[in-house]
Amino acid sequence: MISYSTIGTSWITESFIEAVNLTGKAVLSSVYSRTEESSRSFAAKNGVERWYTELDEMLKEDTNFVYIASPNTVHFEQIIKVLKAKKHVFCEKPMVITEEELQIISDLAEQENVFVFEGYRHLYSPNYEIFKKTIEKVGALRSCILHFNQYSSRYDALKEGKESNVFSKEFAGGALTDLGVYPLSMAIDMFGEPSNLDYYPVMLGNGVDGSGTLVLDYKSFIVTILCSKITQAIIPSEIQGEEGTITIDHIAPISKISHYDRKNKQINELAVEQAEQDMVYEAEEFIQMISENDDTMYKQAMERSKKVVKVLEAARLKLD
Repeated sequence: MISYSTIGTSWITESFIEAVNLTGKAVLSSVYSRTEESSRSFAAKNGVERWYTELDEMLKEDTNFVYIASPNTVHFEQIIKVLKAKKHVFCEKPMVITEEELQIISDLAEQENVFVFEGYRHLYSPNYEIFKKTIEKVGALRSCILHFNQYSSRYDALKEGKESNVFSKEFAGGALTDLGVYPLSMAIDMFGEPSNLDYYPVMLGNGVDGSGTLVLDYKSFIVTILCSKITQAIIPSEIQGEEGTITIDHIAPISKISHYDRKNKQINELAVEQAEQDMVYEAEEFIQMISENDDTMYKQAMERSKKVVKVLEAARLKLD
């Protein structure tokens, strides 16, 4: 049985553990957190005996992979340590925030003969696969609007003077890195690397983008990405082609897909019922990849991550 360890004790780590349990293909071995109280309590909550406050000590364990869900700016250092311990890595998005960091990680992973996987739960679901396949039905693409605008309770705290990691410049927080990376990774996965881009952020007083509009130029069509942690959207995302339109209710998870055929004026609903714990799909994919040593799957995922971080880094330059 595959075993793994975790870094981070937030809700997303608990969701990942739940998803892996649903696969029945891996077992949690140990957890790490910087403080004894959080590490011990998280271990007890998730039914494991081993907990650590020293990462190097945890990495001495004979586990297959490490799940990382720490603040964005510490991902790079932690991934390097895990790779040098010859363990696979599953890291939450964004894995890193510069091309240089990702290239170093990619080279080291190849050297140590292990895989590094960036968590994009929305790109492995059944409804996303349906969404991608339906694009061919809309004819020549002309416009695509993808958004992830979700009002954060932590914004209320920020307005009271309490800054969290997701609104911290020090930890590379903000709308683009926290939420915009969802539709960005989707656009890259569907359409590849854009020929040009621009980012128009709405800056908060602490130097972080509370919301923003990312425009990706694909020559014959434009992708407009809206992201926000200070407003709430209620409209669908949409792909418009000359022969029709596709809408989805949300980026992650997708629970409704509508295809409008311009010629016959009909709307078809295409979504299927998915697992409530939608992280199970990416967990299945990753475990299969490391179990079967699937280098082709790995290279495809890594190539996508490289394109995403290239666009992300270029867009973040607009914040300065």
